[in-house]
Amino acid sequence: MATSGLASAAVSERRGRLRSTRHLGRELRLWARRRLVDELHDRWDGLGVTASVHAGTRRAARFAAFGDGSLLCFPWTALYNEGAIRIGTGTMIGPFVSLSAGMIPGQALLSDDVVRIGDRCLIGRGSSIVGHFSIDIGDDVYTGPNVYITDQNHGLDDLAMPIGRQWPAPERAVRIGAGSWLGTGAVVLPGVSIGRGVAVGAGSIVTADLPDFAIAVGAPARVVRYRGGGAPPQGRDGPTAAS
Repeated sequence: MATSGLASAAVSERRGRLRSTRHLGRELRLWARRRLVDELHDRWDGLGVTASVHAGTRRAARFAAFGDGSLLCFPWTALYNEGAIRIGTGTMIGPFVSLSAGMIPGQALLSDDVVRIGDRCLIGRGSSIVGHFSIDIGDDVYTGPNVYITDQNHGLDDLAMPIGRQWPAPERAVRIGAGSWLGTGAVVLPGVSIGRGVAVGAGSIVTADLPDFAIAVGAPARVVRYRGGGAPPQGRDGPTAAS
């Protein structure tokens, strides 16, 4: 009986040590996994700055112009034909932005001046600027996240063919005046000229020209009032945008 009791105690002790070892193994694996996740998070956060494009980097050299103090944040979603894109000084383009000239990488373009973004601009995260002919964004233009700006649209005329397979409609130049602000999710369609100091409300779709200092909202965007409460001020040569 004594021998049997000792054997049972020994078995119980071994089982206890095995459970402890297994528990320790699980704790070590969880600790190692947490360390790995924390390290990945730290590296990802750091890449937002260290892997960004700025003047002096090889990626910046691909651009037709990339001004001092400007930053294209990592990661981006689409970035190609930079040789037709010009970025001014002190401009910040947020992460997850699409910035392109033409339809496909390597496409022969008409000029090296398809997309122009001025000085001291801020382009919100997740936005898309898709140029084929001419998109001109003036100095000090700010956008919220997920803004879409393009100078080309799908063709719609052939009822027998899916819209996505139709030849694109002719490109029409887009201009956004200095000091303007586009709210979150705003869309600027081909052929639009937005004046100076214009505020476009979140979610608005701009399909027609907006005069200087207008405040426009809706789909399609319509002027609801002017900054300062009056008519758009006259420049030296009259209004600088259609009113």
